[in-house]
Amino acid sequence: MKYILMALAAFILLSPQAYAQVRDPEVIRAQKYLNGLHTAQADFTQSSSLGSRLSGQFYLDRPGKMRFDYNESKDFIVADGVFVYFYDSQLGEQSNAPIGQTLADFLLREDLSLTKDLQVTKLYKKDGQIVMSVAQKDEPGAGYVELFFNEAPYALAKWRVVDAQNEVTEVVLKNLQTDVKFKKDGLFAYINPKGRKAFNN
Repeated sequence: MKYILMALAAFILLSPQAYAQVRDPEVIRAQKYLNGLHTAQADFTQSSSLGSRLSGQFYLDRPGKMRFDYNESKDFIVADGVFVYFYDSQLGEQSNAPIGQTLADFLLREDLSLTKDLQVTKLYKKDGQIVMSVAQKDEPGAGYVELFFNEAPYALAKWRVVDAQNEVTEVVLKNLQTDVKFKKDGLFAYINPKGRKAFNN
């Protein structure tokens, strides 16, 4: 769980010279796709340059809500619309942060823009995928994220976060389903596995 926490927190991004993006059709296409991604679920694998490799299930309900459950442990991450909660099963403790201070802010915004406070710094095609490097304009020196989109059919395939120390965390999505109707109650609430106390905003 700590590794994806780093990936979430690391999205305070490096701001190199911006790619000429406002009129680029690929930037517009990506922005439109992400804004249209209201509900989704997928399996994921997560790896880091520190050597870890984890897997699990990812759930998304925009705006404001998401969840990561891990296969290797009882760790989980959940965003309830206001906060992102990180549960560490080894310690039996949770920590939390406002969504606006994490990667969740980028993924969960109601009106996601790649041309306002964010900027596309690189854009290229490789192995049937469109790759975009995205940075935050007003936070130089802290890192960046790469988004990978499959071309046919067009879909988010993975993201890669590079922090200020050049440590990399990559999340690959598999079996992505969109426009999902979630049946599980409390999926996007923080529920303490010990006390079963739920917080749901």
